Amino acid sequence: MHDRRRFLTLFLGALGAGGSGLAAVLAAENPRRLLLRSSWQSINIGDIAHTPGMLALLERHLPNAELTLWPSRLSPEVDQLLRKRFPKLRIASTPEQQARALAECDYGLHGSGPGLVGWRELERWRATGKPYGFGGVTLSDAELKDRRELLSGSRFIFCRDTLSLEALKASGIRAPVMEFGPDATFHLDLRNDGVAEAFLQEHGLERKRFACFVPRLRWTPYWNEGRTYAPEEQARKEAENERFREIDHAKLRTALVTWVKGTGLKALLCPEMTYQVELLRPLLYDPLPADVKAKVVVRPTYWLTDEAASTYAQAAAVVSLEMHSPIIAVANGTPAIHLRQPTDTRKGQMWRDVGLDEWLFEIDAATGEQIGERLLQIRRDPDAAAARVRKARQFVAARGERMAAAR
Repeated sequence: MHDRRRFLTLFLGALGAGGSGLAAVLAAENPRRLLLRSSWQSINIGDIAHTPGMLALLERHLPNAELTLWPSRLSPEVDQLLRKRFPKLRIASTPEQQARALAECDYGLHGSGPGLVGWRELERWRATGKPYGFGGVTLSDAELKDRRELLSGSRFIFCRDTLSLEALKASGIRAPVMEFGPDATFHLDLRNDGVAEAFLQEHGLERKRFACFVPRLRWTPYWNEGRTYAPEEQARKEAENERFREIDHAKLRTALVTWVKGTGLKALLCPEMTYQVELLRPLLYDPLPADVKAKVVVRPTYWLTDEAASTYAQAAAVVSLEMHSPIIAVANGTPAIHLRQPTDTRKGQMWRDVGLDEWLFEIDAATGEQIGERLLQIRRDPDAAAARVRKARQFVAARGERMAAAR
């Protein structure tokens, strides 16, 4: 209750800031070209989702703007996904294209994400003297210390969680607009119904008669992707992963067993990141009782955001140690429970911020039985759950409109 009251105070204060926004800039200053710095990686359906979510939001509220994407990296499949949904989108992948975008675009936008992932490129943009802003980011204390000038020089900063917003305001950084702005994934409209439906039919998963369960280690093992870590840091994170892998997933399994036995319905085990495909069987499926296993489907491969969105849209609920599968689910009208690990960033706070605090569990403080009972409540009263999702989506839509209007 305290968190919700605190958020409402911040929100009402933000409303008093008036109607300034990027849309107003487009009307008053007549810039035609917007550069979006986004697309952080393709090994995570959530990081993929940031970009089409923000593009859909901008398309909806700034229909006449010419949009250019500056990605970190795009797999060929994700590149195709974006071009199919946004055929007019320009993608600046090469140094030459990026230099041209810096010269020709009128406004810079750092897209939604876990932090200031694109700060280097935003510094290059700042050197042009043209306006820029940040849309739907989580901010760390280190970033608030190290990127003060970059943040202070922006026209707007929208934090996707109120903990980041409070830290931003306490830091002494001042930008004309500093408010709550939702994670862009909430605005995702990608779907791949045909592929999803084929998989669901093959495995006997009926519409609104199965729940999805998503695992996560406490630290994403990016060292397996070739990222370099100090040996002591990698060793510490690997040890923490090993220590909690069974503790955390035992709670998720208990919720899964509660679902299957309490409803008689099926469960789908699925990944948010590529590395999680290998976790589905040893951490979730293999330890299950035989009678429960008979009702559990294990997804054998990684998938892309559009198929995941179509699958979550058909599910009765999603329970996830990751953050973005719940967001994709809610964006498609499906209730979702998020189990937050203490090693994750401030972003889990957004579930409280959008009014879904009853579906947020701090994994260290929760039991599997508590999570399972909350899941059964969703099934027992689907109308109440649907109303809660609808209210959250309406709130997010209003905040998204405000973010798209920021100047």
